[in-house]
Amino acid sequence: MNSSTLNYYCPVVGFCAYSGTGKTTLLTQLIPLIKAKGVRLAVIKHAHHQLELDKPGKDSYRMREAGADQVLLMSAKVCALTWQGETAPEEASLNRALSMLVPHSVDLVIVEGFKHEAYPKIEIHRAALGNPLLHQTDPHMIAVVSDKPIESTLPVLDLNKPEQVVAFVLEYFGVQGQV
Repeated sequence: MNSSTLNYYCPVVGFCAYSGTGKTTLLTQLIPLIKAKGVRLAVIKHAHHQLELDKPGKDSYRMREAGADQVLLMSAKVCALTWQGETAPEEASLNRALSMLVPHSVDLVIVEGFKHEAYPKIEIHRAALGNPLLHQTDPHMIAVVSDKPIESTLPVLDLNKPEQVVAFVLEYFGVQGQV
């Protein structure tokens, strides 16, 4: 039941929260659980700041610093593309990020960020931080992952039980692994 405005061949689900809530921590717990089920997975991370994938002194860094608009660093097992200057989009978009994935090579895309775009998202909430609930103003939220029980019309999943989150995502989108 993908109610997004994205037109992508496989399910895309975002995890959104206020800074410091533990998005990356949760995703690093979910990824191996999803992979263990035989699901081919891509992750897109939205960054609002300058991004460095390489270290100063490395060849690809030096080429970019010398003025290359795009640098594609590729080995048999790892590939990274950087761009800057005139070829960089004004603002990153989820559709642009999806277009850069290798087509039909994954069963599920997990996104950290792009919280203002219209696609299915799961809110991560930590009660102790005192932040307002995002799903109350975002109709694209499909569930809430919380460290404490909360009142919600959406399914509420336990932040301390990542296997519960994995089961929800795979069932919600009908994703089955390749095993």
